[in-house]
Amino acid sequence: MKSGSEKFDVIIVGGGHAGIEAAWAAARMGAHVALITMQCEAIGRMSCNPAIGGLGKGQIVREIDALGGVMGLATDRAGIQFRMLNRSKGPAVWAPRAQCDRERYPQSVQAILSEAKNLEIIEGSVERLDVVEQIKPLRVSESENPNSNFQFPFEECDLSRSLIQDSASTISYAPTFRIRGVTLADGRTLRADAVILTTGTFLRGLMHCGCEQTQGGRIGETAAVGISANLAALGFELGRLKTGTPPRIHRDSIDYNQCELQPGDDVPIPFSSLTDAILQTQVPCWVTWTHEGVHRHIRENLHRAPMYSGQIQSQGPRYCPSIEDKVVRFADKDRHQIFLEPEGYDNERIYCNGISTSLPKEVQDSFVREVPGLVRSKILQHGYAVEYDYVPTHQTKVTLETKLVEGLFLAGQINGTSGYEEAGGQGLIAGVNAVQKLRGAEPFVLGRHEAYIGVMIDDLITRPPTEPYRMFTSRAEYRLLLRSDNAEERLSSIARRLGLLDDLRWSRFQARREAIETIEKLATRGSANGGAISTWLKRPDANLNEFADTLARLTNRTFNAEHVRQVMTNAKYSGYVDRQEKQIERFKKLESMKIPDRTNYAEMSELRFEARENLSKVAPKTLGQASRISGVSPADITVLWIYLTGRRCA
Repeated sequence: MKSGSEKFDVIIVGGGHAGIEAAWAAARMGAHVALITMQCEAIGRMSCNPAIGGLGKGQIVREIDALGGVMGLATDRAGIQFRMLNRSKGPAVWAPRAQCDRERYPQSVQAILSEAKNLEIIEGSVERLDVVEQIKPLRVSESENPNSNFQFPFEECDLSRSLIQDSASTISYAPTFRIRGVTLADGRTLRADAVILTTGTFLRGLMHCGCEQTQGGRIGETAAVGISANLAALGFELGRLKTGTPPRIHRDSIDYNQCELQPGDDVPIPFSSLTDAILQTQVPCWVTWTHEGVHRHIRENLHRAPMYSGQIQSQGPRYCPSIEDKVVRFADKDRHQIFLEPEGYDNERIYCNGISTSLPKEVQDSFVREVPGLVRSKILQHGYAVEYDYVPTHQTKVTLETKLVEGLFLAGQINGTSGYEEAGGQGLIAGVNAVQKLRGAEPFVLGRHEAYIGVMIDDLITRPPTEPYRMFTSRAEYRLLLRSDNAEERLSSIARRLGLLDDLRWSRFQARREAIETIEKLATRGSANGGAISTWLKRPDANLNEFADTLARLTNRTFNAEHVRQVMTNAKYSGYVDRQEKQIERFKKLESMKIPDRTNYAEMSELRFEARENLSKVAPKTLGQASRISGVSPADITVLWIYLTGRRCA
């Protein structure tokens, strides 16, 4: 890891999961990249649970890997327990998850980053973004209207006959500022035409444990203060969010006989296409439960909890609540699950997943020791909450470039998300788009029908979050297409065109695709149970072992189990996929209609006030994106279409 050069193509601020993927992607594409971090050894550090994946999140990790990213490969190297969640349901919602060794994961990430030839890692704290001012109003003439021949995919509404037809009245403006680099706290100045902020929970981070307050983004690390003031001075609206973490207890202080064993899968499935098999020893996790006595103790001390005493005013994650919130919001439940998850092979700490808390230390000590199996537990690190600044995403484009400052990109928790996986997905997209912008190339935007990453970013921009955003499979309309097992098929060709996939990854993908195509041809031609194999595979009673045995009899060879499973899954979902692909064609029509930057919605009097207000705030890039904005009705979309195409209602 070195530093020295003052001029770069791309600068990334922050060495968390978003910064890692941004730096790796930009460097893979040939850019000269600087990754600035407060501590080099903290790159890839897991602030909360040392686990990767889960429902909705595991799909994102597979997509990051298919796009050539770091997270999946690092997880395969550092994982200590692998589980495929939702096995009892269909493959469309299967989700890989791995518990990781807290020390090995950042070590693995740093080893991978060291392979990037044009990436420099610089230790320091960014004090200021350096910008130059620019104001360039641009008028879009009717002859430049790209939508004049657009055919509206829905029936037109019965609208007023007095709509303005002059599309030449549309005006767009360049951003107010252009980025030119950053200044560090020690006075060093680094120059670049693209800067990506991936500051995590460190923007004016404030940690709470009872009435104790400490500046910082996580235990033992200081907050980043200067950037928040700098962003506000540039005109950005800032918000405040909250997240939390549970106590960690000594593994030798647990009575495991009072807990339920939770083993990993017998045959672990890797996250990365570069990993042939998971060979390291797996360790078990354990499950225990709270009870009414625990809840009563928490309720008696709610007045001492920062969220209930008024000490914390910001919004926390609704889908990952603290134990205080669980006891209050779900008062009818007599118990809540706690997962006891090891933090590493040689790590004495156990992560108590399910009891995130910011109650005073002595209250944590007492209520934890009321939990079965934890009566003699020794807390090594108490839980705490973190408040931090974020930039509400109506100020950001779908490329993750900001609207106010040209060349400035945001990724991760600064955009209001939670979780390593969501951050990593954004970081990769920001890294690619930073390079694409420098090249004058087309922006890289994944559609909702292409990836969970596309769903997440579209959600962030069209429905700016007011609480930490977390990915769920239910957020994706086309989740039958967006499975964890087909991420390579969906994204590897795109990644290759962008320069994200090296020859090794590409050759492995091609070999896998050819193997699957071979099995599919055999399934089409062969017979089983009195009919074609491909038809039999769609039946509920078809199973993987029988399919594999049938293939072996037909060919006198054994096929890779995951390839066989992929063919079987494709066959079972083929009918549903066909229907979703027809829906996607309709969706694409709306997405193909472009809306000029800074379109003046205020002058479209036929739009309802709420629609004008929300469209102006989000500034959608396409008619499809506009249709997903809260408060915008189908009638509003028809009005907008008429304005954009310069048409009149007959």
